[in-house]
Amino acid sequence: MFDLTLIAVGKLKEKFYLSAVEEYTKRLQGFCSFHLIELPETRLPEDPSPAQIAAGLSKEAELIRAKIPKGSFFCVLTPEGRLLSSEQLADTLKTVKLSGKSSACFLIGSSFGMAPEIKQLADLKLSMSPMTFPHHLARVMVLEQLYRAETIQAGTKYHK
Repeated sequence: MFDLTLIAVGKLKEKFYLSAVEEYTKRLQGFCSFHLIELPETRLPEDPSPAQIAAGLSKEAELIRAKIPKGSFFCVLTPEGRLLSSEQLADTLKTVKLSGKSSACFLIGSSFGMAPEIKQLADLKLSMSPMTFPHHLARVMVLEQLYRAETIQAGTKYHK
């Protein structure tokens, strides 16, 4: 079975986000072996300097690097990434599977983003939209799109 991992930096607190994450996690398990890894966000001062942000992102990068499954297709969610439709994301995952890879890993960085060296590791830089969303909502949106991509590949009626 294909392994799918979502690494997310930052902790969810709101019950409605947690419920949505639990629901999509449960749904994804029907299509793949799904793992959600939540990493702590580096604490920064109220109004951090660029140097403090860079240092925080560097600390987070060490944690992220240690959690990326070896040999997996690696995708980072970043505003400067490519925009893909749901069908294109499904096709991308299908291509990954057909290439012989047994796993894919997606990353949502912290509220300050992610270190450039992590972005350089990516096989795909993906943007969800040119719009700005609450950081915690992005996690739910990514999970929904991963679930949708799996249902598209399986030919179910979820995607219309």
